[in-house]
Amino acid sequence: MPYLLSSDLPTEPAGLRFRALIERGGILRLPGAHNGMASLQARAAGFEALYLSGAAMTASMGLPDLGIITVDEVSFFIKQVARASGLPVLVDGDTGYGEALNVMHMVRAFEEAGAGAVHLEDQLLPKKCGHLNDKKLATAHDMAAKVNAAAKARRNLYIIARTDAAASEGIDGAVARAKMYMEAGADAIFPEALNTAEMFREFASRMPGVPLLANMTEFGKTPFFTASEFEDMGYRMVIWPVSSLRVANKAQEKLYATLAADGSTKAMVPEMQTRAELYATIGLADYEALDASIVATIVPEPIN
Repeated sequence: MPYLLSSDLPTEPAGLRFRALIERGGILRLPGAHNGMASLQARAAGFEALYLSGAAMTASMGLPDLGIITVDEVSFFIKQVARASGLPVLVDGDTGYGEALNVMHMVRAFEEAGAGAVHLEDQLLPKKCGHLNDKKLATAHDMAAKVNAAAKARRNLYIIARTDAAASEGIDGAVARAKMYMEAGADAIFPEALNTAEMFREFASRMPGVPLLANMTEFGKTPFFTASEFEDMGYRMVIWPVSSLRVANKAQEKLYATLAADGSTKAMVPEMQTRAELYATIGLADYEALDASIVATIVPEPIN
């Protein structure tokens, strides 16, 4: 049904719906959805919540993931993904776009856009993908202040604190930071760029009772693990942040190369979403039926 008049539109805030998915137990699978179409396809595949990656957003804009996009730009992505899918969305909040007041503004803006959760990281600008080298970290105290600001500003938003400290401070440093961030008001912890099963297990064992998020990005430092394997290691959430964008970009690259070489898209037709499939995914017939059901306005005749 169209989101404009759908009988199953969620009435509960996205933050409460996201929290309920975490608290029911098991592991919550959060595939990246870099736009509204991707979110519809993920929902059709049976996923209950989605992830919106900063790297995917910036790459789709033709920009590197260095923390250079704005709150308003991210809010545009949140609106289309949350609106199209109706699912609670975990959003990459990078470093919070500044200090404490900026973080509070981000939290309010993201909630108003429809986000269910956000994660903040303890890097300094210009930040990097968590799986790259030479990341510069904020002090644990400064990051805790941002987490506390986010917790004060939220209405229902689920707050996840990400730490990139394992690469430079080891597990001991990452755990110490994570505990400080939980005391500051975080709901969960995201230990970024762990690179062995042993590291994942050790971190989980030292954060008992704390919901943890794992990042299963491709071409990074983390070996491939399944959602079930992460669950067995003590994790409650797993993201595949840029996978949808990587697949879409590779397909587009092939399309343009074929078109340049052949002067035609005919060879690519078997790999295309058909017109019928596109219309079914976006619910065109439902929108047309809704439009036809609206009674035309009749201007009353003036009374003499």
